[in-house]
Amino acid sequence: MRLPRDLGGQELALRLEKLGYHITRQTGSHLRLTHEEKPVHHLTIPRHKPLRVGTLNNIIKDIADHLKIDKEELLRKLLKD
Repeated sequence: MRLPRDLGGQELALRLEKLGYHITRQTGSHLRLTHEEKPVHHLTIPRHKPLRVGTLNNIIKDIADHLKIDKEELLRKLLKD
């Protein structure tokens, strides 16, 4: 599955709430998200619109590694409406 080219940081943060992440703070143009399941996972996302493809790819890889799921499966969960 191809990464979306028009996904912004705020929209990504809202979609990640489906997976158990929540916004814990905002500093400037960056959001800090936390996933409370052990081990706790912290993630920083820029609120840029759109996110650069490389930045989005690294965020997706990091989340997939933490949740121990395939990157493609994670994208399907995030992008289904």
